[in-house]
Amino acid sequence: MVQRVAVIGAGPSGLASMKACLEEGMVPTCFESSDDMGGLWKFKEVSEPNRASIYRSLTINTSKEMMCYSDFPIPADYPNYMHHSKILKYFRMYAEHFKLLQHIRFQTSVKSVKQRPDFTRTGQWEIVTENRDGQEEKHVFDAVICCSGHYTYPNLPLKDFPGIETFEGKYLHSWDYKGPEDMYGKRVVVIGIGNSGGDIAVESSRVAEQVYMSTRRGAWVIRQVSDNGLPVDMKYNTRFVHILFQLLPINFFNWFGEKKLNTMYDHTMYALKPKHRLFSQIPVINDDLPLKILSGSVVIKPNVKEIRGSTVEFEDGSIVEKVDTIVFATGYNYDFPYLPSNTMYKSGHRVGLYKHVFPPNLEHPTLAVVGFIHALGAIMPQAEMQARWVTRVFKRIKKLPSIQAMIKAVENDTKDIEKHYIVSKLTPLQVDFVSYMDDIAGEIGVRPSLLWLFFTDYPLFKRVLWGPVSAYQYRLMGPGKWEGARQQCVFHILGVYFFRRNSTNPSLLSLLQCFVLLFLIKIVIFSPQFL
Repeated sequence: MVQRVAVIGAGPSGLASMKACLEEGMVPTCFESSDDMGGLWKFKEVSEPNRASIYRSLTINTSKEMMCYSDFPIPADYPNYMHHSKILKYFRMYAEHFKLLQHIRFQTSVKSVKQRPDFTRTGQWEIVTENRDGQEEKHVFDAVICCSGHYTYPNLPLKDFPGIETFEGKYLHSWDYKGPEDMYGKRVVVIGIGNSGGDIAVESSRVAEQVYMSTRRGAWVIRQVSDNGLPVDMKYNTRFVHILFQLLPINFFNWFGEKKLNTMYDHTMYALKPKHRLFSQIPVINDDLPLKILSGSVVIKPNVKEIRGSTVEFEDGSIVEKVDTIVFATGYNYDFPYLPSNTMYKSGHRVGLYKHVFPPNLEHPTLAVVGFIHALGAIMPQAEMQARWVTRVFKRIKKLPSIQAMIKAVENDTKDIEKHYIVSKLTPLQVDFVSYMDDIAGEIGVRPSLLWLFFTDYPLFKRVLWGPVSAYQYRLMGPGKWEGARQQCVFHILGVYFFRRNSTNPSLLSLLQCFVLLFLIKIVIFSPQFL
C-alpha cells in the first residue's frame, strides 16, 4: 500500500498533489529547487536556469472563478484577472490553510528518479536529491508525482533564422524578458504570436519606436472581456455549450466562432488570419493587440527569411532596417531529465501518458505526471483533478486498465489529437477543457449528474448547466464532497449575473432546458455509465 509519496515541484500542480495525498492518508514530501513555492508564478528579476520564468507585468488570462481550486475560493475582493503577485498570495493562503508548507523541502533539486531493484514486487522508487550546499541524499518512496511543468526549457531555434549570427543588436527568448525598460526608442521584432509574444509586443510598443511582430501562420485573437463585460471563459466554458459541441459538427463551431471574431475585427484586414481553423489551436487572448495594430504601434509581418546585420528581411520581401532587439517568443521544449529514458512511453511527437497522467508501460502505476497538459482553461483545476485521481490509484481505490489497453488508448489519443489540433513537438498536450475535466472526474466518481440535479435540486441544475464549468462543480457529489461547493456554484457574483441575464427570455430558456433534458435521458438509456 502506498504511504510515502514524492512530489517534484511546489508549483500549482505540486500544491494540489500534496493536498490530494493528505486527503487520502498518505505522507507527501515535496522537493522544490527554488527558495519558494509557486513555480511559474514566482516572479524573479533574473531568470534561473531550468526554471519557469515570467515578466513583471504578467496578468493571468483566465478569470479567478475558473482558475481556483475546487474547495478554496479566491478572496472576493481579488480582481477577476489577477496580477501574478496576487496569484502567488492565493497559493500561499492555500498552502497555509491545508498545512502543506511542512511537507516542502526548499532549495532541494531532484537529480534522479529510478526504479528500485525490487520494483517488480514493491513498485518503489529511489530518488537522489541535492541541497543548496551540493550534498546528495538518497530516499525511497512508494510513489512519485512529477509536477515540474513544461515552461522550463526555452526553445530558441536559431538555426531556422539564417544570418542571426550577424545580428548587431540584442536578441533574447521571451523566457528572459522581464519588462520593456531596454526598449525605449528602439526598433523591436517579436518572433512568435502566442500569448507571451502578444503581451510582449503590446507592452514594448508603448515605449519602442516601432514593434514588428513576425508570425509563420497567424492566430485567432480573442478578448478577455466578452459581451456585457463578462470574462470570456465564464461566458463560453459552460456545460450547455459543451453539450452542443457533442451534438453539432465541429466545422459549425469553427464557422460560428470565426464569424464572431471577425465581427469584432477582421483577421484578414489585420494580417492575423491563420491557416488553421479556430478550434485547431488555442487562440491568443489579448484585448490590446488589435488596437496596437490599428494604431500602427505593432506591424504584423510574415516569417523571417534572413537577418543581415541590423536588417531583417521577411518572406513577403519586405525589409526592416536598424532593428535593435529581437525577442524570440518561440515556445518551450519539455523534458524530465531526472527520469530514465525508458520510463516514459513515446507516441508520435509526444510523451504518451494514459489520460495525460500515467506512463502506460510501467509494471506498477506508482509514477504519475500532474499538470503536463494544455487547454483553453487554467491549469489549476485540471491539475487538481488529476491529483485527486492519481492518489486514489496509488491507494488502489481505483484500478487502471492493463498495460496493453492503456498503450492502445494512448495511441488512439495521439491520433485524435493529430486529427483535431495543430500538433508539433512543442505543443503535443492539447485537450478540450470541459471534456477532459469530465473524463477524469468520471474516473473519481465526482462528475455532476445533470439528470439527478434536475429532479433533486433544480436551482443548482440551472447553474451547473448554464453557468461556467468551474472546479466547484466537481465537489458537489462523490468522494471529497465539499458542503460549500453548492453555495459557490449558485451565489458567486458573476455566475448570478450571467444566469439572470440569460433568463430574460423564459420561453426560450424553457425550450432549451427541455431539449437538454431529452438529450440527457437519451444518454442515460443508451449509455448508463455516462452519468
